[in-house]
Amino acid sequence: MSNSTQRGTTIPGTSIPVIPENYPQPPITPSVRDDIRYLGKILGDVIREQEGEHIFNLVENARTTALDLRYGELSVDELAEQFRELDTEKAIPMIRAFSHFALLANLAEDLHAERLREHDADAGMPEPPSTLDHTWKRFADAGIHSDQVSRVMERAYVAPVLTAHPTETRRRTVFDVQSEITAQMRVRASLLNAPHTARTEQKLAAIDHIIRRHITVLWQTALIRSVRPRIEDEIKVGLRYYGISLLHEIPALNRTVAETIRDIYGSEVPATPVIRPGSWIGGDHDGNPYVTGQTVAMATSQAAETVFKHYLDLLQDLEHDLSLSTSFVQVTAELEALALRGHNDVPSRADEPYRRAMHGIRGRVAATAYTALGYPVVAGNVHEGHEPYAVAEELLKDIDVVDKSLRLSLDDLLADHTLSDLKFAVRSFGFHMSGLDLRQNSESYENVLTEIFAHAGVTENYRGLDEDSKVTLLIEELSRPRPLVDPNASWSEETARELDIYHAAAHAVRRFGREAVPHNIVSMTTSVSDILEPMILLKEVGLFQADKDHPTGSVDVIPLFETIDDLQAGATIMRKLWNVPFYRNYLAHLDNQQEIMLGYSDSNKDGGYFAANWALYDAELALVAAARDAGVCLRLFHGRGGTVGRGGGPSYDAILAQPAGAVEGSVRITEQGEIISAKYGDRPNARRNLEALVSATLEASLLPPDSIEKPERAHETMREISAMSRKVYESLMHEDPGFIEYFTSSTPLEEIGSLNIGSRPSSRKQTTAISDLRAIPWVLSWSQSRAMLPGWFGVGSAFHQWLREGQSVEGDVQRRLEYLRALHGRWPFLDSVLSNMAQVMSKVDMSLAQLYSTLVPNQEDARRIFGIIRDEYQLTIDMFMKITGRQSLLADNPELVTSVRNRFPYLVPLNLAQIELLRRYRAGDDSQSVRIGIQLTMNGLATALRNSG
Repeated sequence: MSNSTQRGTTIPGTSIPVIPENYPQPPITPSVRDDIRYLGKILGDVIREQEGEHIFNLVENARTTALDLRYGELSVDELAEQFRELDTEKAIPMIRAFSHFALLANLAEDLHAERLREHDADAGMPEPPSTLDHTWKRFADAGIHSDQVSRVMERAYVAPVLTAHPTETRRRTVFDVQSEITAQMRVRASLLNAPHTARTEQKLAAIDHIIRRHITVLWQTALIRSVRPRIEDEIKVGLRYYGISLLHEIPALNRTVAETIRDIYGSEVPATPVIRPGSWIGGDHDGNPYVTGQTVAMATSQAAETVFKHYLDLLQDLEHDLSLSTSFVQVTAELEALALRGHNDVPSRADEPYRRAMHGIRGRVAATAYTALGYPVVAGNVHEGHEPYAVAEELLKDIDVVDKSLRLSLDDLLADHTLSDLKFAVRSFGFHMSGLDLRQNSESYENVLTEIFAHAGVTENYRGLDEDSKVTLLIEELSRPRPLVDPNASWSEETARELDIYHAAAHAVRRFGREAVPHNIVSMTTSVSDILEPMILLKEVGLFQADKDHPTGSVDVIPLFETIDDLQAGATIMRKLWNVPFYRNYLAHLDNQQEIMLGYSDSNKDGGYFAANWALYDAELALVAAARDAGVCLRLFHGRGGTVGRGGGPSYDAILAQPAGAVEGSVRITEQGEIISAKYGDRPNARRNLEALVSATLEASLLPPDSIEKPERAHETMREISAMSRKVYESLMHEDPGFIEYFTSSTPLEEIGSLNIGSRPSSRKQTTAISDLRAIPWVLSWSQSRAMLPGWFGVGSAFHQWLREGQSVEGDVQRRLEYLRALHGRWPFLDSVLSNMAQVMSKVDMSLAQLYSTLVPNQEDARRIFGIIRDEYQLTIDMFMKITGRQSLLADNPELVTSVRNRFPYLVPLNLAQIELLRRYRAGDDSQSVRIGIQLTMNGLATALRNSG
């Protein structure tokens, strides 16, 4: 059957237009379709070879039948009927096949995007938004002056913070094989585009052979983990991305920014290293009992070991390369003195002072690592006889000695090569590499302090005190140097674990510098006392020094506002905190910088997509005003997940959509799960994504956002629509008596724990309340069932209701609609919210979601609730089109339309297989094949949808 013509206007169950085979493609060879077909054919050959003709035919029949479904020649119920008769043992290789198809299609799409960028660059196209060249041009067009840039660069701080939030479903082995195939596909594309020679076919055949071998390995490798990863495993995986990309790309980008700004705006502009990475992996003990003092020690030590090895590698290269002889070059007296201290008296190097100097620097770095870690990080006795550096600044001084001497001899090319790489690496990473954040919830801190205060005789029941009494007591104790913790006392498990974590953090700071553990985040902050409480623990381990008028310390305590109510109260809490003289004295010691974290996941789960997004924006407006009034420098930390339902979406657009004053040169942002591998899994991607963060931060700090007339009116409009959206959302999610059963039965929520994608439990408490469920399984469940509720539900009704309220005045509905259209066209906030919503809605399939609803025991409730969801979905699409003026969800994103089209044939079979296996499992079939089949479908769908939680 030929599928070359368009046989329908939209994909059934969605509003995505069907794209015909002859849809115009960019002039790139091979095209994304060519690559998908090529890789799919090899996979098909491997399946036929490994599993036999019968399984191959089963897979191929499911694929072609899914195509018939897409073109309306078959109903989803008819296709689902075929899966009801499918033998479980035969279903597993079919599920694996479609999972691998999805993975290879992702690979092809990523390669195509890469070629598009190269094509545009070759054609001399202007650099697109989210690149630094685009940023510099915008600055030039806007007439930005050096004093403005200096003000921003003084506090420039862009921190991607890697977390262990478990949404990466791929195993490391699978990721490695995928990387190998990608490398071969790049070579293949270059051969296809090169002049044909006698050897071309031989080379292409060799690549075919290599890729086939890798796909065979992929087919014979288990897609899912057999055991849940430990935190130790997560630490190693997080550090792995430094070796892959970050150790190279972060310093390189910091260097580019510093040198370009100085070239454009002059040497008086501070050359601050803009990007300084962070991590939660090993220090995030909020709801994770497996985080201990030992994991903190491991995370900080292995991070330091990673960067020490990197420095030693660069220094070894420099010692080899800088063979300059004093017979031909002049050196400074400082360089000669550095060479004399290098402990390298080999006669053949008597005239090679640079080599002797680098030998000494390398020995001192090795000695520093040995002293800090207690073991050598490289083979041999490189560290022996050398004095360790006390701080990273001492190493930078030695590097500067070498740099100045090279430039004296006009050896700028040498100074600007590996030596410059080393200098910017040290400036970016210090001796710690990435700062480890500690995070715990406010309830736990209260529990621990209640026990400590009672044991120390301070108060018998701290938990029972009112807020004012708590604050008074905390300030009194923070003003006194006396210790409260008896080292010989017996503590509860919770308190003992917290004390161990803080002792390990203090030990890390002593070994690797104050930036090793720079932040302490308080989840679920609801009061001033919540923010002061961890400072007691910091004081006990020496990370805070008590003094009423001049308290000092190295750790910034960061409140995290997560729920909608907490976001709304955030500015009030901070105003109260900043009115406490003791705390303002401490803040002055921290350069008057206050960091505040905003939680995207829980706010969305709490009140829905639109209400959460507006609550975050509104909170930022209030926090910016409060900080301005208090004279405090504000830095916001955005706890964004990978999916739209957890704050996901393009980081560049998200940062530019912040209100004026919310960036001011600095931003921190979490990078989670599959987003880490997508962004930092290779050096070109890492460079592009890091550059987008820096570009957005600089532009948001120095260029005014698009203006909207009467912003107060716009803000009030959003508050009204947000309240309407939240009411609609809560009426279903929190108030409908049948919803909990519908959610838990119509999605694979209970089966998600078996995926083994993270060390942390999926719920904070063992209850059935949505509020206790973590945001990741909440979003992942709805993604799997193709309803995607967290990314859109409640939006359509809210806009419709707001427009309908204008019916009381003739013509007012149309005026309201025109007003929303004007806001959408001028306001990055509304444009970003609607654009991200459209992307997530493009992956909704209501015909499949309806099939999932048949898993609910109470079918009367199921039909009623599904009807509510279906009607809201259609209304939301209608409202989106009215406000944006677009004819479809993805009218402005043809690449995503093509992506949806390409992956449709393997999404549907995975969903139908999952529904049938869930049905069997819940009917009592607890066989290993059924359980493995369910896990494989979840993995495959997460891969195919390109997001998890």
